[in-house]
Amino acid sequence: MDERTTPLRIRLRDGALVVAMWGTVAVVLGVMGWVVADLLAHGWQRLSWEFLTTEPRRSGRAGGIAPILVSTGLILACCLAVVMPTGLAAAVLLAQSKSRAAGLIRLSLDVLAGAPSIVLGLFGFAFFCKVLGLGFSILSGGLTLACMCLPLVVRIAESGIRAVPAEQVAGAAALGLSRWTTLRTLILPAAAPALGAAVALGIGRALAETAALIFTSGYVDRMPSSLMDSGRALTVHIYDLAMNVPGGDASAAAAALVLLSILVIIDLVAGMVLLHWATRRNSP
Repeated sequence: MDERTTPLRIRLRDGALVVAMWGTVAVVLGVMGWVVADLLAHGWQRLSWEFLTTEPRRSGRAGGIAPILVSTGLILACCLAVVMPTGLAAAVLLAQSKSRAAGLIRLSLDVLAGAPSIVLGLFGFAFFCKVLGLGFSILSGGLTLACMCLPLVVRIAESGIRAVPAEQVAGAAALGLSRWTTLRTLILPAAAPALGAAVALGIGRALAETAALIFTSGYVDRMPSSLMDSGRALTVHIYDLAMNVPGGDASAAAAALVLLSILVIIDLVAGMVLLHWATRRNSP
C-alpha cells in the first residue's frame, strides 16, 4: 500500500504522531537551553581555571571549588567500586533465575529505585555513620549513593542481559561451552550497550544527589586527606551557596555549569566507548 492509497485517517494519525514527537523534542531542548542560558548569564564571570583549582573563600563567594571536585570524585569512586561488580553479578543471577525469590528481589529493587533520596539518606546516616561508626565521611556518602544507584543499575543491566536471544545461548550450550565462557564471550558483549547505559545513568544519579549526602558525607569544604574525612559534594556546595550564603548565586551558577559539563562529558565518553566497541565487534 503506497501513500496514495493509504486512508486519509491513517495519514493524519501518522502526521500527528510525527508532529507530537518533534514537538516533544523541541520542548525538551528548549527547556535545557533555557536552563543553560540562565546559568551562563549568572555564572559565566566566575568560570576560570582559578575557579577549578583553588579552595573556596568567604564561604564560597570567592575562590574556587577544587576540594569540592576532589570530594565529589572520591564519593563517586566509592559508589562505583561497590555498584559495578555487585550490580553486574546481581543482574546476571536475576536474569538467569525464574524463581519466586528472584521475583521478590526484582520487586524490592523497583521499590528501592523509587524511594525518596531523603529516606535513603536517613538510612545511610543511621547505618553507615552510626552503626558502622564511619561518621560523616566520604566513604559513608559513597556507600549511601551505592545503595541508591544499585537498584537502577541492576534492573537496567538485567533487562539488557535478558534481551540476548535465547537461541544464541542455546547454541553456545550445544557447542559445549561452559556457562562462564558463554557469559564472557556471548552474553556480556551482546548486552554491553545496556550495561553501559546502566553505568552512565548510575553515575548521573550519583552526581545529581544532594539530600542523601547532606546526612552522610557532610558540609566540610576543605581538601580531604582520606576517605574517612568529611567532604562536600558539588551538589551540596551548590545548594549551600544558593540557599545559605548571601551573594553566593554567581558561584552556585558557575558550579552548576561545571556539574552539567561533567555529566555531558561522561555521557559523551560512554557513548563513544560503546560505539567504538560495537564497531570493533561487528567488523570482520
